[in-house]
Amino acid sequence: MKIIRNDKLIRRNSRIGGIATLVGLALLVGGMIFTFTVRQPSQVGWSWLLLLAGFIISQLGVYFGGRFGRSPRPDEQLDRALKGLDERYSIFHYTTAVSHLLVGPAGVWVFIPRHQGGKITYAKGRWRQSRAGFIQAYLRFFAQEGIGRPDLDIPVEIQSLQKFFHKKHTDIEVPPIQAALVFTNEKVELEVADALTPSLPAKELKEFIRKQAKDGAFPMTKVKEIVAALEKNLPAAKSESVEK
Repeated sequence: MKIIRNDKLIRRNSRIGGIATLVGLALLVGGMIFTFTVRQPSQVGWSWLLLLAGFIISQLGVYFGGRFGRSPRPDEQLDRALKGLDERYSIFHYTTAVSHLLVGPAGVWVFIPRHQGGKITYAKGRWRQSRAGFIQAYLRFFAQEGIGRPDLDIPVEIQSLQKFFHKKHTDIEVPPIQAALVFTNEKVELEVADALTPSLPAKELKEFIRKQAKDGAFPMTKVKEIVAALEKNLPAAKSESVEK
């Protein structure tokens, strides 16, 4: 499998995540100190302002840190999960309108990675994450992203990629785009049989993709056409690393 990765963007966003985390923490601590030391009631608003700013900036740090600063990163986890796919497959990380794009005999796939652990369920149109214990609840609120609404995120990702093809690659026909929600945490427990989008643990991803290729192989002429077009308009060469 060929791997194309925007290393420059990863390094930049990792730094943003680290700086935002430190600044957010400093503001939270400053806000707490100010809260306990303020003497004038009229100054209480400043402590709340510091706490609010600290929370917002720390959440920004969580967002960027979870995607670009964590080890292994989501792109690395997807690469490991797909290790063993042959050279007919190419995966693009952070080089198109979506973060993770696989092109190969299985078709064109957008991967939406989620690192949440615990029990993940989908029922009656709602996603839920269950994790027992106060510490886990605290971490989920302050230091981790929740499961969110993947059912809303996925159509947005697909639409963004369709617009990307229409705008950047007018010389090729926009291919059918599919998406999968991939849970990279080894301790995740899934009950998502009713989910409208394929949702599976990372360890099952490679076999899932192979099955898709067998059930309806995407023409290699189309695969080569799409890959060639995507490689032609990559970011600066120094921003990319290619592995096989």
